[in-house]
Amino acid sequence: MNSLKKIIIFDGSFKTTTFINRLVNGLVNEYDVYIMGFNEQLNYKVPKVHYVPLGSNQNYFRLAYVSLKYAFKTKELKRINKAFRQLVQRDRKGLQEQNLAVVLSNIQPDLIHLQWLSNIQLFEKHIAANTYKFILSQRGFHVNIRPFVSSENFKYLQEWYPKIDGFHSVSNAIKLVSEKIHASANKIDHVVYTGIDFEKLPSNKSLPTTKTLEIISVGRAHWIKGYNNALQSCQLLKEQNIDFKYTIIGAAGDEELQFLRHDYGLQNEVELLGRMPQKDVFECMQNAHVLVVSSIAEGVPNVVVEAMGLGVPVISTACGGVEELIENNTNGWLVPTRNPKALAEALIKFNQLPKTTIEEIRTTARKKVEAQHSETKMIADMENLYKTVIKAKS
Repeated sequence: MNSLKKIIIFDGSFKTTTFINRLVNGLVNEYDVYIMGFNEQLNYKVPKVHYVPLGSNQNYFRLAYVSLKYAFKTKELKRINKAFRQLVQRDRKGLQEQNLAVVLSNIQPDLIHLQWLSNIQLFEKHIAANTYKFILSQRGFHVNIRPFVSSENFKYLQEWYPKIDGFHSVSNAIKLVSEKIHASANKIDHVVYTGIDFEKLPSNKSLPTTKTLEIISVGRAHWIKGYNNALQSCQLLKEQNIDFKYTIIGAAGDEELQFLRHDYGLQNEVELLGRMPQKDVFECMQNAHVLVVSSIAEGVPNVVVEAMGLGVPVISTACGGVEELIENNTNGWLVPTRNPKALAEALIKFNQLPKTTIEEIRTTARKKVEAQHSETKMIADMENLYKTVIKAKS
């Protein structure tokens, strides 16, 4: 039997990513979609999606309540007694695993889509038993970096990758990297790009008219984002007497960046802001002349897709999946990684470009993401991956 009816999406929490929310919103009219998680606090739930709690990670009493509820629901004395023992022993992991087993047995899903490599550990018994079909998403740091700096993690993934039925790669670059972990002629690995409803994404009619060059970056303060290199570029801009302001959204409170800002004398030019709602992020981006991505490695950054859709020019390092989005001097600009001088030079050249050239870049960028990153295409491509796995493994 190769039908697909029940799909579980798991990333460990009810508070799922924008990608998952867009995906399940497109799937619910055709399939029974379940989201399971340990963090059960959620202000907005996607209509028609079944949200299934596994017990809170933060509240032990909530975990106890959910665990006993599932144990009694089975009407199995052995399982009920085991749940009570685990509660007394405060065996959180054991309770969560038992809750998961009960839920999977009740739902009997046709497919389980794990969003992170770290999710494998919780599902080991079920993957090994080959009871359900599993798809694993591959994105960012967990594929690009961690396996290659941790031999233990690399060996772990080499053990479990062959047991996964199919893979979702967020970029061709990620897909190629994953081949170093596990390669097989029978491996099902589809590249499915993040999707956006561009009709709901406002596009800048024109760039800001301020004389000050407004530069923006968006993303958490992590070494892989290369913000230290971006700040060195800012120091070079200041030495060239360029009038600019650089804003990093998501970096407030980071001690290293605060130190570098002070060390480079950029207190007046660089602003470190905290996380904010997406609507506010978009507004800040549209008030900027250019988005800078200084990352060392990436999949396909959502912020680049969003910027190109919003009409904000992008200067990015040539890292990972970014090169699948940006063609240098055509719909954006690429510079080498870990090269502050090259980034500074690109910003100076951008600042000198005529408006007509920038407008051409903006128009071409919007067309690129509309074709490659539409929400409709993303949902259709994920459905194709799901059905391919069901058909191949039946």
